[in-house]
Amino acid sequence: MTTRAMRMRDVRSDIRGPLFEEALRMQAEGQDVLKLNTGNPGTFGFGLPDSLRQALLSGMDRAVPYSDLRGMADARQAILSYHQQKGIQGLAMNDIYLGNGVSELAHMALTALLNPGDEMLLPAPCYTLWSNTVRLMDAKPVFYRCDESVGWYPDAEDIRRKLTPRTRALLIINPNNPTGALYPAPVLEELLDIARQHGLLVFSDEIYDRLLFDGATHTSTASLAPDLPVITMNGLSKSHNVCGFRCGWMVVSGPRKQTKEILTGLTQLAAMRLCANTLMQLVVPAALQDNESTQAMVRPGGRLYEQRSATLEVLGRTQGVSVVPNAAAFYLFPKLDTQLFGITDDRAFAMDLLHATNVLVIPGSGFELDTPDHLRIVMLPEAAQLRRAMERIKQYLDGRRL
Repeated sequence: MTTRAMRMRDVRSDIRGPLFEEALRMQAEGQDVLKLNTGNPGTFGFGLPDSLRQALLSGMDRAVPYSDLRGMADARQAILSYHQQKGIQGLAMNDIYLGNGVSELAHMALTALLNPGDEMLLPAPCYTLWSNTVRLMDAKPVFYRCDESVGWYPDAEDIRRKLTPRTRALLIINPNNPTGALYPAPVLEELLDIARQHGLLVFSDEIYDRLLFDGATHTSTASLAPDLPVITMNGLSKSHNVCGFRCGWMVVSGPRKQTKEILTGLTQLAAMRLCANTLMQLVVPAALQDNESTQAMVRPGGRLYEQRSATLEVLGRTQGVSVVPNAAAFYLFPKLDTQLFGITDDRAFAMDLLHATNVLVIPGSGFELDTPDHLRIVMLPEAAQLRRAMERIKQYLDGRRL
């Protein structure tokens, strides 16, 4: 009899799990379901920026052969310049690897760097790409607390309590998914001090670093730590609405003596998969020169800004719901009063909510949270549609209060 490998036993993705399957079943029956489970701008009318379209059309012939195993030279040069401008020191072209989304690159990096039994510190709540990939390495994800009472910033003392002799690496997701939190430099510096003291490899997922609200600025983790090995993940899926292009990259920084073996392992794996998709590599230089198409979405009057405002307005007048406004990305992670609403199982609650409102959201447990009191809301539909959906959720909650 064929069975799954044991390493698959704890792997799950609620974002496209049973709730998503139920939403698809409801749609197949003819019901209108608003799916707020994935951060996928293209499904909500966010189009391909003209700058990327022109780069793709004019460069197609260059995408026919395999590229360099790390990526096309002009794409890597654009990425190099981008991260240098963000303050990362000592970078060279061969420190940069393009991949088919951050998902592929996270798998490559953890394959190269984690041994069975190693432990990796991850934020809670956490985007489960990371926790699932750690499990696939037969390593152990150890979750550190992010404190909602102080803007969802990581709890450094909780990290220190969870260090063991097996701790190998620390993950920082900034801006954060699912909370939308943006960490200031002092918060990052405290985390980096822990990494220094305990010899940890640092991973920094910065895919949302260009989607910032209210004049906020993003500090790249590696810019504060030229003395530490840091692997920075980024890409174009969210900032330029091209999730389907699967356009991601990773940048390895830090002292050469410490990064040499990291780069060797990553190069071995990059060579095995031959190269990343070359069509998406064509658009990288144009995208990183085109900041305006991204900024237009997040300034007042822009789609993301107005959608955020609409969502916060309705949640703000929903009794039993509290929310920390997101400083970045397009997610909110509101907290529900479980006693007021009689919630003991957040997955069951999200299923009831789907059936009652035809709105699909993912519960906090789908992001490795161990309390049944949060939901992630993806704020991508047009503001008017999103407001109507939030009103339906409010009406449902108003009727559920005990």
